[in-house]
Amino acid sequence: MPNPFNQQVIDEFRANNGRVGGYFEGARLLLLTTTGARTGTPHTTPVGFYPDGGERVLVVASAGGAPQHPDWFHNLVAHPRVTVEDGVFTYEAEAVVLERAERDAVFARAVEDDPGWAEYQAKTDRVIPVVALHPIPLDGPPNVNAGSMAEGLKVVHDAFRRELTLIRKEFTATGTSRLGAQLRVNCLTLCQGLHNHHTGEELGIFPLLADRHPELAPALDRLRQEHERIAELLEELRRVVAEDPQDADAGRVLSQVERLTTELEAHLTYEEEQLMPLLTSPGAWR
Repeated sequence: MPNPFNQQVIDEFRANNGRVGGYFEGARLLLLTTTGARTGTPHTTPVGFYPDGGERVLVVASAGGAPQHPDWFHNLVAHPRVTVEDGVFTYEAEAVVLERAERDAVFARAVEDDPGWAEYQAKTDRVIPVVALHPIPLDGPPNVNAGSMAEGLKVVHDAFRRELTLIRKEFTATGTSRLGAQLRVNCLTLCQGLHNHHTGEELGIFPLLADRHPELAPALDRLRQEHERIAELLEELRRVVAEDPQDADAGRVLSQVERLTTELEAHLTYEEEQLMPLLTSPGAWR
């Protein structure tokens, strides 16, 4: 059973599709369910995470710099298969503890983003582990935390909105013209996520709606055109982010993020107005 503080965070997280207030407000947070190393029972813990530019995400077993690894780390070492809830999707993952060289590179990236990690490491003699969570592929659609396709669409859209807000906040927090390594990864992960989402829509929801609602053809044509425009913006963002770290200008990248935010918000709003009224059947994600 989680302690009262963690249980409150877990309940709030699940009730609000990953949004929480208080200490974790605005943080990238997931719920990690591990199998007890000794008991074999499931244990759920709120854990901060870092994007890693692809499907996997990274978690740091800091325990606030305590002398011992956190319980969830011992659990996943004993039972590497875990369950991850990110506020939008719930999925099974394989936990892999990073080897020292990769761990050091990733930890340095985390320290650059938040010096608090270095303070935690300085407090303990143990090497704070970094763990990669690799999603286990499923047959069929992803497990979206929603009761209908309409709700699922809104949940996914709101996740992109929150990520863009967080990235813009991170640019402000850096206080430098240099593009940090983790911020670079965050931008690239966002680009890949949006590309995947739009590809999925064009292969899934759009054909379904076109077949059932022929009158929606003009709206779907507009949405496809907007996908092309957003793809151009994503490619430009990737290009400026991929520049040599010595040359990358955080101001230019932020400008691209702002352009993307403006056009994407207009697109998401229009899509919700046009599609959500037609996507109301419970369980349509299954």
